[in-house]
Amino acid sequence: MKQRIALLGSTGSIGVQTLDIVRENADRFEIVALTANRNWQRLAEQAVEFDADIAVIADESKYTLLKEALAAYPIKVYAGKEAIAQCAAASNIDVVVNALVGYAGFEPTLAAIEHGKKIALANKESLVVGGEMVMRKAMEHRAPIVPIDSEHSAIFQCLVGETSPLRRLIITCSGGSLRDVPREQLANVTPEQALRHPQWNMGAKITIDSSTLVNKGFEVIEAHWLFGCEADHISVIQHPQSIIHSMVEFEDGAIKAQLGSPDMHTPISFALMYPQRAVRRAESFNFAEHPALTFCEIDRIKYPALDIAYDCMRRGGSAACTMNGANEVAVAAFLAHRCGYLDIVRAIEYALSHATFVAHPSVEEYAECDREARELAAKTLNL
Repeated sequence: MKQRIALLGSTGSIGVQTLDIVRENADRFEIVALTANRNWQRLAEQAVEFDADIAVIADESKYTLLKEALAAYPIKVYAGKEAIAQCAAASNIDVVVNALVGYAGFEPTLAAIEHGKKIALANKESLVVGGEMVMRKAMEHRAPIVPIDSEHSAIFQCLVGETSPLRRLIITCSGGSLRDVPREQLANVTPEQALRHPQWNMGAKITIDSSTLVNKGFEVIEAHWLFGCEADHISVIQHPQSIIHSMVEFEDGAIKAQLGSPDMHTPISFALMYPQRAVRRAESFNFAEHPALTFCEIDRIKYPALDIAYDCMRRGGSAACTMNGANEVAVAAFLAHRCGYLDIVRAIEYALSHATFVAHPSVEEYAECDREARELAAKTLNL
């Protein structure tokens, strides 16, 4: 029997690659619902190709365009954020692939969990914003969460079959697009420079987050919630080749690593097919072409966002939600040439120092914390 999928964020990088896996395994998967933020043209094309039952566009101003594009097909068309959450909770869905970007993915994750869906999670912000709530509800509703992020997929794969306690999670970091740019030159970095990642082909926001190491900080928080590991047992090491995707050290000193080319198809297919693996037509990894795998410590002065994320994880409550909201505003402003590169971290620090802290937020309080963080970031950036 085919697994019926709701793919949230189908037009982004992860969404498009997820559809590659579905296309290659048409006997195993069926696309029931597709959602996108604004790209109604690509969403319409995908809905037709995969014979989806439902297509949802978050931007309500694009609803008529999408509706008209799909008028000749028996595809139900909806718009708005609530419709996306309803897709995640629908009774005819087996698996929810959450590839949404940012805070927008949090409530759909909760909706899927509360209806006992398996979640293939690429939206790290769900755990950054409300990890305690997400993991608690996932346990209550017996909703499995399988990570798609390459680092967390690597850790998950290293832990499969292990029953002994771990000593440390080692998350690898490429260093992002600006790893060879001296610290003194960061103030002059342009969006175009920051978007040129040497290994990974990703969306704009995550590429900028990778360059500031905000993304790596968020991955540390995500790993804390997914694997129940405290801050002192999660380390980050720079590995420019992006071949080792992450590692696990056990109490006996053994270290397991998951290696492979920097290609998101592998963690996506593993999340969808676990405990099995996909059969993919790809060339085998050639070790001779990668004779040196190198590592170095993170420059914590050049990348202050990493320690900020550790501090947010230790504080708990609404701290990481505030960091995320401020970051989303600042990254959007940077990409629009409305602030400088260093202003991204400045906006995060300002928001964290001025925001209301809530120790045990409700869903409504998370939403209010997110709103406040965005207002504070906009204020300090003069937006």
